[in-house]
Amino acid sequence: MRSLSRAEVRHVDRRAIDEFGLPGVVLMENAGRNAAAVLLSTGVTGRVVICCGKGNNGGDGFVIARHLDNAGVDVRVLLACDPEDDIGDAAIFLRVIQSARLPLRRIPTSAFDEWQHELQSAEWIVDALLGTGLTGPVREPYVTAINAINMSGCKVLAVDLPSGMDADTGQPLGACVRATRTVTFVARKIGFDQPGAEQWTGPVDVVDIGVPRALLDSM
Repeated sequence: MRSLSRAEVRHVDRRAIDEFGLPGVVLMENAGRNAAAVLLSTGVTGRVVICCGKGNNGGDGFVIARHLDNAGVDVRVLLACDPEDDIGDAAIFLRVIQSARLPLRRIPTSAFDEWQHELQSAEWIVDALLGTGLTGPVREPYVTAINAINMSGCKVLAVDLPSGMDADTGQPLGACVRATRTVTFVARKIGFDQPGAEQWTGPVDVVDIGVPRALLDSM
């Protein structure tokens, strides 16, 4: 599969849902489950701290947390937004991990010391803060969260792309997560192929989310 632009990624998602009848919640479940499998394949043995924003990227993080917990991994979820901000499919998976009583904490805006304290115990950090939809400068509370992640000294798995990266140019939009490894969905993003992008993404794993091959072949 060739690399896709931001607009093409949205087009694939929309067609999978509208034309092929795949519910968005199924795509998110598949994305999170397969991203968790990538992390498990590294032989993780310590705590995984999953940093979640609002929207679909955070929803992927909630799914990852559940599957890691099911595999016996010590997980902790940090929210960079109010739980009430999560809408649609992300809210569904937030309710699931709340009902499962997974460790979950909302970090106040710009509370760098609290982010730093929570991250210091991690073997891996999962970056599920911001997704491919970002087009403008990164704002709070994400600037503080990203800076804390980069200063943690921990290994970082970015979900779909490093938070703060422009999916089309591969350039940081201000603060940007420097990932050890990136797990991306459906196809590489065109920004990953730009000079210098690998210093932010690390090696990139492309995983399936269940989009029909007929749809992908038409792209």
